[in-house]
Amino acid sequence: MPNVLYLTCSPRGAMSFSRRVGDELVAGLGGAVLARDLAEDPPPMVDAGFSAAILAPVTEAVPPALAVSEALIRELEAADVLVIATPMNNFGVPAVLKAWIDQIVRINRTFRSTPEGKVGLLRDRPAYLVVASGGWFTGPSPTGTPAQPDFLTGYVRTVLETVGIRSLSIVALEGVTRGAEVAAAAIGKARAEIDRLLTQV
Repeated sequence: MPNVLYLTCSPRGAMSFSRRVGDELVAGLGGAVLARDLAEDPPPMVDAGFSAAILAPVTEAVPPALAVSEALIRELEAADVLVIATPMNNFGVPAVLKAWIDQIVRINRTFRSTPEGKVGLLRDRPAYLVVASGGWFTGPSPTGTPAQPDFLTGYVRTVLETVGIRSLSIVALEGVTRGAEVAAAAIGKARAEIDRLLTQV
């Protein structure tokens, strides 16, 4: 049975569309789940101490400024599967998810720089990104409104690839603030995509 690291990012708790669908995905995956609510317990923002520590010579002892980063990286290393459930805020990632990313993307720990570019140091594993949006970002809305910008999914994919996680699947919930009927349709479409993804596990 897999060890699943499950990150939730919405401050709306049980009312969150991304969390509701993320919960169903995690249940379908089975295994032991480590759930981290980033909205309730956000990682610290990068500060001067962190910035200095990541540029200092690497030693066996973890500097105090990197203690939280090290703990979060070890959680990720222990996971066989990563699930991130998040809203799309203003076309991009919520601040709490960005804070987690800044803690786990660490030079000489989760990636190294080479003349050919950055090379991830973590092993690949299945990762799932459940994204809820009030608008439509994968294509035009049902009424033909152009798709809104999406600076979230490509960014998360690139970040995970930077540390070595390349097997990312995306589940989109679109138009969730446009009324109960539209939200129900979005959930139904997301559930169908989850069913499809779980057949590949």
